[in-house]
Amino acid sequence: MTPPDARPGTRACHGRVNDAPPKSSKIAAGLAALACAACCALPFLIAAGVLTGAGAAIAEQGLLAAAALLLAAAGALWWLRRRRAARASGCGCGCAPGT
Repeated sequence: MTPPDARPGTRACHGRVNDAPPKSSKIAAGLAALACAACCALPFLIAAGVLTGAGAAIAEQGLLAAAALLLAAAGALWWLRRRRAARASGCGCGCAPGT
C-alpha cells in the first residue's frame, strides 16, 4: 500500500489538496472549446454564403488566437488557485514528512 504522503495530490502535513479546477478556469476552457468549434464551422459558413474567403481567413485567425488566449487563461487561473490554496494551508513551503 502506498503511504499517505506519497500519493499524488496529497500533502503529509495537511491532508488532501483540492485538485479540481476553479469555476472561472472551467468557464475559460469552455469558451476556448466554443471558439474552436466556431473555427471548425467556418467551412460550412463559407458554403452557405454567410462568409467570404477573406472574411473567413480573418475570422479563423481571430478565433484561433482567442482560443489560445482562453486556454492560457484557464491554465493560469487553475495554477493561481492551487498556489493560493497551498499557501493558505501552510504547505506552500515544501513541508516534508516529520517536520
